[in-house]
Formats: sequence, structure tokens, C-alpha cells
Amino acid sequence: MGPDVPLLNDYKQEFFLKRFPQTVLGGPRFKLGYCAPLYIYVNQIILFLVPWVLGGVGTLLFQLGIMKDYCTAALSGGLMFVTALALQMANLYAKQKTVTVERMQIQNTLTDEDEFEFSSCLGSETVKFIIPGKKYIINTVFHSLLAGVLCGLGTWYLLPNRITLLYSNIGGTVMIFVFGWVTICIGAYSLIINTATETATFQALDTYEITALMRPFYIFVFIAVDLAHRFAVNAPILEQTNQILHIIFIFLPFLWAMGILPPLDALFLWGMEQLLEFGLGGSPMSSNSKLLVMFLISAGTAIASYFIPSTLGVILFMTGFGFILSLNLSEIGFAFKHTMIGHLASSKSKTMQRGLRIQFGWREFVFYLTVLAFALIEASLLHQFAGFSSFSKASPQAIASYILIVLLITMWILREIQRVYLFGVFRNPFYPKDVRTVTVFMEKQRRLMKVGVVRRILLTLVSPFAMIAFLSLDHSLQNLHSVSVCIGFTRIFRMVWQNTENALLDIVVVSIAQMLVFNPDLWWNRSLDTGIRLLLVGILRDRLLQFVSKLQFAIAILLTSWTEKKQRRKSTATLITLNIVFFPILLTFIAISALLSSPLLPLFTLPVFLIGFPRPIRSWPGPVGAAAGVCSDTVYYQQMVPSLAVALQSALAAGSLGLFLPGSHYLCRFQDRLMWMLVLEKGFTYCGVNIKGLELQETSCHAAEAHRVDEIFEMAFEHQEHTKILSPNHHFGHILTPCTVLPVRLYSDARNVLSGIIDSHENLKHLKDDFIKVLVWMLVQYCYKKSKTWESSGDANKSKKGSFPDNQHSGSVERSRPLREEDSFSVDTIEDWSDDSVIFHLEPSGRMKDRKELGQLGITPKVHLSIPGSVETQSQDVPPEMSPEDKLYRAVVLGLPAVDKGKQQEVLPQVEFSCSYSELLSIPEEWRTAPVPSSKVNEMRRRFPEEWYHFILSQLDFFHLKEKPSNLLEDLMKDRALKDLYIHGVLSCCFGLFGLDNTVPAPSHVFRAYTGGIPWSVGLDWLTGKPELFQLALKAFRYTFKLMVDKASLGPVENFKELVNYLEEYENDWYIGLVSDLEWQQAVLQEKPYLFSLGHDPNMGIYTGRVLTLQELLVQVGKLNDEAVRGQWANLSWELLYATNDDEERYSIQAHPVLLRNLTVQAADPPLGYPVYSSELLHLPLF
Repeated sequence: MGPDVPLLNDYKQEFFLKRFPQTVLGGPRFKLGYCAPLYIYVNQIILFLVPWVLGGVGTLLFQLGIMKDYCTAALSGGLMFVTALALQMANLYAKQKTVTVERMQIQNTLTDEDEFEFSSCLGSETVKFIIPGKKYIINTVFHSLLAGVLCGLGTWYLLPNRITLLYSNIGGTVMIFVFGWVTICIGAYSLIINTATETATFQALDTYEITALMRPFYIFVFIAVDLAHRFAVNAPILEQTNQILHIIFIFLPFLWAMGILPPLDALFLWGMEQLLEFGLGGSPMSSNSKLLVMFLISAGTAIASYFIPSTLGVILFMTGFGFILSLNLSEIGFAFKHTMIGHLASSKSKTMQRGLRIQFGWREFVFYLTVLAFALIEASLLHQFAGFSSFSKASPQAIASYILIVLLITMWILREIQRVYLFGVFRNPFYPKDVRTVTVFMEKQRRLMKVGVVRRILLTLVSPFAMIAFLSLDHSLQNLHSVSVCIGFTRIFRMVWQNTENALLDIVVVSIAQMLVFNPDLWWNRSLDTGIRLLLVGILRDRLLQFVSKLQFAIAILLTSWTEKKQRRKSTATLITLNIVFFPILLTFIAISALLSSPLLPLFTLPVFLIGFPRPIRSWPGPVGAAAGVCSDTVYYQQMVPSLAVALQSALAAGSLGLFLPGSHYLCRFQDRLMWMLVLEKGFTYCGVNIKGLELQETSCHAAEAHRVDEIFEMAFEHQEHTKILSPNHHFGHILTPCTVLPVRLYSDARNVLSGIIDSHENLKHLKDDFIKVLVWMLVQYCYKKSKTWESSGDANKSKKGSFPDNQHSGSVERSRPLREEDSFSVDTIEDWSDDSVIFHLEPSGRMKDRKELGQLGITPKVHLSIPGSVETQSQDVPPEMSPEDKLYRAVVLGLPAVDKGKQQEVLPQVEFSCSYSELLSIPEEWRTAPVPSSKVNEMRRRFPEEWYHFILSQLDFFHLKEKPSNLLEDLMKDRALKDLYIHGVLSCCFGLFGLDNTVPAPSHVFRAYTGGIPWSVGLDWLTGKPELFQLALKAFRYTFKLMVDKASLGPVENFKELVNYLEEYENDWYIGLVSDLEWQQAVLQEKPYLFSLGHDPNMGIYTGRVLTLQELLVQVGKLNDEAVRGQWANLSWELLYATNDDEERYSIQAHPVLLRNLTVQAADPPLGYPVYSSELLHLPLF
């Protein structure tokens, strides 16, 4: 796909050009795409101007001195409420009037979905088109009331006298009055007439009609400031703010149209998240409910600290609650709940509890309790005995500052030397070089692991206590009942535990500033206490880091739009020129975006930058891990994620992945697997992450970006043997920066072409003999395992019928005299018939079943031949019924109609075992009924591997038998009847899979037999009628094929012992089958050590073998530019939810090797993205 692929196809362009003007004006539809009567447009204009007309009436009455300003507002608001309610009632009346007609209408699918047929100016269709109405009756009333309040307060807000008092400028008053009323009309129209689709869309569906409230809400915010200014006395700050907001007020339609102002759901979630993180010292949460609960608890803690009467009490309260709220309270509550259930509930509940994975136990409880106790003791002692001195270079607080500076530098160095690149630019000389295997990596990594342990101790235990010492000694805490002290110190006392590294940096910056600035008259020292200073420094630090990341992202898009040839469009040069010319404006956009903590939105991922609306750090509204496009590849991620989580836990705790914060993104790579990790929460000794798995079936775009990811990781980890010290990162500027490699227990995937093996005549010649051996082993093992269950479950039957199961034969039965081979008959000898064969020697239908039962012993009853159409006398001793299968069998195979014949009286032969224990290894009766000729039985006797059979029997131990003779195994080997059973069982399976001929199977037949797709035959029909035997035969054939591959690769099997070892290994450690089997996925989840599958490529005509091997291998991990991901996700949200540009070949989803655009789109939450796996929130302990 070329770089000049359309950004929007023709249909979407027309759709966008109709939707965008509607968004700008708040809902009026002036561009319909088809001809509509003039009154449709006139009616919309009139309804749009109704608030202005009603407000103008009140304004005129006030200007003439007839009414007071508040009476004017009340009058305009009342008129607007009545008007809005009347409009909604008109819509309800129109719907009721046409409801019967609508039921009888036939929808024309060829008609445009937006096209209406209008009959008159005030007709029902016209009313329903202009005023769609509300879903809920309560919204009909509430929105009408809100429209009245909006119009009334808007009239008050835009009174000309009031505006003149603010600006003392007639021209400015007129501008603000006119465009201000346009803003109010837009807000009122979207509220009461028709809600426009907003460019700032967070939720895919507006279930509760919240979108209609968005524009009125922002209008009310501006009016609220004006009201505060009206009733406040001597508030110059409010006056200046009101003047600025009146000017911004007229630009609200532009801000709405550009999507800069967030929808209400995103606004409140973002606001709570920002207040929790920067105002209360907490962390963003993984779900909306957790965010709300944590925000309320944290706010309550800050408020409660205001009313504590003593400074010591305040410090203990802040220290204790700061520590407690920084813990993983949801997991602690979960563990406590199930612990109580385990003590109080029944044993059933206890059993259920043991299956749960609870990471919080007594060890963690004692650890946290100890840390809390020491923190409280330290804070109270230091504040009580040394906390009253002001800051100086020799004061105790200054000494604590020096310690903190040393700790910051030390931990920063220890963190950086564990990453493959220093600052993401230079190769770390301490990092292991040319890392390819786990053993080599772990050997070289030992020193860095020790460094990680030291850093973990400093971060978890030393730094928090050092910071508490600094804070407890601060003299600002003497100012009780101060709002600034309560907010600032509640925040930092919690942040010490919640986000230790950033808290350490903030305190060091503030302490250095205190050391350098001792002037007490300076604003920094006079007006701000230490808590507020730390709050300002924390906000400044976060916004500065965001600004740098956004700037890197913008520069990357600008440069790659020209340097990457496949990204170079016809408009690229123009866009780059405009960005250079207006670079100050671009920097302003980036600064505003960073200030709002909102994503920088590159429109269609082109160098056209907009300010996205602020949203929560996780970017998506739904719960974590709620949806993913589950497919056959999902199982590989399900298997590896638990092991990957353990490895990530160690790496995050040691610092190998750098500074991680909520909102940090990481990309993990192994072979064809790509894992996307997002950090959602962070607290004291834990973090919460979400891991997504991307598709394995690579498209061209996916493959291009994955290839670049492989290049970056190979350059960092595998090609460093001969590089210089501090060699540069050749991919600096890419959004992916390699961090480290992690040992993870997962499946490696090897695919081999089997040419020369499956098509080798020598290999195929031995396939049948090996199949017989494997099948004999399989049948013996099956019967032996079944005898164990008989022995354990058949105690009740033993008292009645000896020591064997109830289906044993109680005595010897006289066998019938075997017929001559030429007298023996089976319908399957149809394959051997010649032109001279007598085809009318039909077997009596009632005897078909007896022949199948006797055939497995090689015993052929006497055949009573009859002329077709003759009638035979029925026997009174045997029921004459014949199964439908036998009727179909005769009709299909012989090609003659079924004849209603009787059944001759026959003696049911029984098996006579020479060893009384042979019944334990006897195959089931229904497996002895295969219709095979005696000639084939005799042939199988000659081919039967008797020595192998004896060797298998000699390996049985029969430990489950309480009493057994010493010569048991010898007696079993000598039992010819038992051997005949196995001969016939093996012959039945061979008959089903290969037929009766002895030709060497072709590779295509081998493949069909392996997959279970053999063409229909009589033998296969019989075999599939015995599902358990068919599965055993299929399993034996797959084992045989795997044995053939192993013999071709590793050499021939030397002896029976080696062959048994092969088969036992297949049974215990392998799953041999097909990738599409359900058992394959179960085997992956059960972590079978090896899996094997046979495949075929019809295009190339080759057969392939696929082997999955479970082992500990190295997974490469890199950190992504957070703002690049958020920016691309913001564009994805705008492009799909607003522009509805869901074209699979659209420009913004094409491969971009630097931005990883296709992979980033995949990693978005459904329905916009399409990961094949998404985990629930994973809580990783970090101590």
C-alpha cells in the first residue's frame, strides 16, 4: 500500500463533511446530502435562535429599567423552560401520531438511512427529524429545566451593562454580547433540540444521554465564576479571572469543535485522577470504582488532618494513613475476606479458598506492621525532640537533606547500570554482551542482580525513612489548622510510600532550593510552606517530563514523514514547512497539552498536531482485560503470562526497566509473540499491570514493524561482542528503547520441512510394522490401566464372581470346527472377488452379528447358503431383529436389497483363557467384531511381533493385585487366546486405517490418516463406530509417525527398551496431534513439555512438522514512549468514533517502523483495537 492512500475514502469524506458542521453548530443539520424543503432549514434556524430571542426580551427590559437583572434572568429562564417543554411534547405527539403507520411501513434497504420524506412544515416527519426527542421521560423534563436555567443565567451573564463594567469598552461589549449568545444558542440546541456528535468522544455508546449535558456544563462553569465575582467583596483575582473567562467564553464553540474540552465522563475521571495523584499523593487506579473510592478516602484523610489539635497527632496521623493508603488495599481486603471465610465457613469453602491465588499472607502482614511501627516511632521522636529549629546548613533537616541527595544519586546510578542503554543513548559497559541463552545471561547477570538487591533495599526501606526524617523536622508543621499544610503534607507523607523515587527527587529539589535561597523575604520562602513547595515541584516535574516526551514524539513524526520513503506523501513537504514556520505555535500546543496532561493528537498520524482532550491515564473507559479477540493463538499468551509476570516483578523491583509510573508502556518480544504491558497502578511494594498479546498471524504491516522491533533488540542484546565501550544506540529517537531481557518459561516454536522423511520409501515401508508395535503397546497399556480401575472399583463383584470383573467367561466352551479357508466368507472379501466369483452366496442377515463376534478369534461358523429371495425358518431361541447399521451395511456394500431372513441357531462361542488372570488384559468385546476374512487373520499372525508382545507383558508389574502367583507374567505370555485377541484387535485397526492391501502408504494417505481425514471405507466405518478404539488407533498412528520422524533424525531404534522409552516419553511428555485440536490448547495450558503437529502447505506441496518446546528462554523487553502511544490512541479514538474511518487499509493503520503504528493500533482496547489476549489486572509484589 503506497503512502498516498486516501486518509478518508469518498463515502467517509462525504459523511465527515455532513457531520462536522453539525458538530460546530451544536446539532442543526444544514448539509443533508439530499434535497429537502426550505422550511427544514428555516425551522432549524428559528429553533437555534429561540434562546437569544427569549434572552433578548429580558435584556431589553433590563436596559430600559423596567426589571431588575435577577428578574430578567428569571423571566428569560421561565420562557425558555416552557418553550423547551413544549418542543419535547411536540416530539412525543408526533411519535404517537405516526406509530401505527411506522409499524406497517416496509423498510427500503436501498434508501439512504438519513433520508426522510417531508409532507408539511409542521408535519410529524418534520418534527421527528428536527427534534429527535429523548430516550427517557426523566431526561425530557430535566433537560428542559436545565435549558431554562441555562437561558436565564446566560441572560444575566451577558447583560451589556455587566460586560461594560468589566472592560469599559463598547466594541468589546458588543463582540462578547453577540458571540456569547451564539455560544449559549449552541449549548441550548445540543441540550434540547438535537445533540451533535462530539469530536471529543470517550465512550462508544451514550446510554444515558450524557453527551447532551457536555456543552451546558462548560457554560455553567463560566457563569459560576461570574456569580462568585458578583457576590464576592474585594476579590481582584476573581475579577481578573472573570475578565479572561468572558473572552474565552466566545471561543467555546471552537474548543468544542476541536475536541479539546473533554466529555463529562472523561472530565470527572481525569479530574479525580489528577487530584488523587498531585493533590493527595496517590496513584491512578485501574478501574473507575477503585478510583472513586480511593479519591473519597484520600480526600477524607486530608480533611480530617485539619481538625487534629496537636502537631504530634497530625504527624502520626499523616504518617500512618499515608503508609496504609499506599498499600494494595484491594488485595489485602480480598485476602482478609477469604481468610475469614476459611475460618467461619464449611470445609467446602476452605477447599475453594485453596484454589485462589492470594499474595498477601502473614509474612507480608508482619512486614507492613513493622515498617508502620518504625515509621511512627521515627516521626514522633524526631518531631518531638528536634523539630522546632528553622532550616540552616547545620540544622538536623539539612543533614537529612544531604543524606537524601546521596540516596538519590546512588539509586539513580544503580538503576541506570542495569539497563542495556545509559539514558537510552549509550551502550552500558556493565551490561552482559551478546546474550542469547538463559544460562549465559544468568551467569553474566549475577553482579547486576546484586546491584538490584541493594537498590531494592535502598528504595523500599532506607529512602522512605530518610524522607520521613526530613519531613518530621520541618518547622512548617507548627502551623496548625492551615489548609495548605494539611494538603501539602498529607500528600507528601503518602507519596513517600506511594511513589518513592519521584518523592525523593521532589524533596531533593526543594531542599537544594532551600540551601541556595536563604532570603526570608523571597516569595518562595515567605508565602509557601514546604508541603506546597513539594506539590508545585511535583506538578512541574510531571509536566516537564510530559513536555519532553511529547516533543520527541512530534519531532519523530516530522522527521520520519520525510526520511521514511513509504511515509512520504505529496503533502509532506508542505506540512513540514508549515510546522517549521509555525514552530512556536507547535511548541505552544505541546505545552498546553502537557499542562492539561492530555495527549498530543497527530491527525491521521500526519504532522498535523492538535490538542486531544484530557482523559484517564489508561486511555480507555472499559474495565481492564474485559474484552479481547479470542482465537487459537490466545492460549500461548495464557500460558506464558504467569511466568512473564514473575519475571517482570523481579525486573521492576530491581530497576532493570527504568523508572516506571502509571501510564508506562513496555513491549516484550519472543519469536513471533508480542506482549504489550501497561502499568496502571503503583504503590508501596506493588504495582498493577495489564498485559496484552498481539496476533501471531502477521499481516504485511505487522510483519514490517515486528521486523524493525527484532532489529532493535538484536542490535542491543545479540550483536555487542565486538562493539566499542559506550557505543551509541543506532535507533535513538525510535519510540522503543531496549531495557533488558527476562528469563521466562514459555514455548519455543520450531517448524521444519519434512521433505525426505515423509516421502521416503524406506521410512514408509516400515511405517505399518512400527504401527503394529505401537498399537500393541497402546492396547496393552489401555487394558492394564483399565484393570487397575476394575480392581479398585470391583470389590462388590469379586464376592460373587471370583477375582475378575463381571464380564469374564466362567468356563471353557467347546469351539466350533474351523472351516476351510475357501469356505470362510466375509463381505469384505468383495475386494478379492473376480469375474468368476459366485456373488449370490449371501449370508443370512440374522447371522451378521454372530460373524462379527466370532471373527476376532479366527472362528468361522458354518455358512448356510441360500438362494436370493428364499425364506428361511426363524429360530425361536434367538431374537430375529437386525440392527439398522447391518441393514445399511448389506444394502450399501453388496448393492442388493435387504431380505427379511431368519437366523439359524448358533452356539455363542466364548474365549477360553489358559491363564485365569488373562481377563485383566482382555480387550472389550465390542472391539472383536471387525468383519475381516480369516486369511487376513492368518497373515496378521505371521506379522504379529510376538517378541515385542512378550517384552511388553514382561514390563507389567501388577502391583495393584493383592494376591498374584509368581509365574503370572509367564502364564500370560503363554496364553494363546489372549494373543489372538490382540492379533484381531490390531488387525481391526489396520483394516480401518490402511484397508486390506499390503501396499506401502503414500505420503498423502499418511497425512490424511494423521489428521483423521481418511476417505470412507467399510473398515473405517466400523472403526469409527467404536470411538474409544478409533481414538486409540489414531493416537497410535500419530505416535508411529513421530517415531518415524525421530528415527530419521536421530537414528534407528536399537532395542525394545529404547522403543518403550520413546513411547513412554510420547505418552508422558508429549502431545502429538493437530494445532486445531482442543486437546492441543489444553496441553499448552497444562504445560506439556513438548507438542508436535503435522501440517501441509498445498501451495508449495510440502509437509511440515511443528514442535513446541517448553523451556526457560529469554524475552526481550523495551520501554515505549508513553506520549507516542497515547497520541496514536487518541487519533484512533477520534478517527473511529467520530470520523467512523474503519477502513482496514486506511493510512493511519499502515506500517510505520519508527512509530510502530500498526502494533499500537492492535494494542488498543476493543472495539478499536484487536489484541488476541488481554489479562485482568495483575498485582505484582515488588519486595
